[in-house]
Amino acid sequence: MIPLVRLLVVAAAFAQPTTSLAAPLDARQAQAIIAGCALHSSGRGQSHAIVVVDPGGHVVASLRMDGNGFGIMEFARAKAEAAAAWGFATGRMGDAARETPGFADAPRVVTVAGGIPIWSTDGGERIGAVGVSGEAPADDVACGEAGIEAAGLRGERAR
Repeated sequence: MIPLVRLLVVAAAFAQPTTSLAAPLDARQAQAIIAGCALHSSGRGQSHAIVVVDPGGHVVASLRMDGNGFGIMEFARAKAEAAAAWGFATGRMGDAARETPGFADAPRVVTVAGGIPIWSTDGGERIGAVGVSGEAPADDVACGEAGIEAAGLRGERAR
């Protein structure tokens, strides 16, 4: 019994704090990301499915624009969940899968661009992710980036 208690005390000492310095991603920000992405997409005659998730991968907001076929919304959600889980864009996951044996088989890995982590306004804390699908991967990324920017947030960590 004593070793278990000692293990729990040691684990607690190394646990990351549960408090957040940045406010969590809220519905207003998620809707701003959706609106910014949709405006970007519409201006180019494109149609996307857009899913915004919190850091745990739970959907905060989503939109399937007209003209998307079966499975596009699910793919956008998978991209968002992957970026939320791993903390980096899905466009980089293909390289990670080639460089790290077994990574491609890990949960929540998507190797197609269009999933982007969302960082706080100062770029110091990851607060969620957006997944975009429906067009070419580069267009999906551009749409997601436009949405993040429209919400006044960042798609990359501050250096």
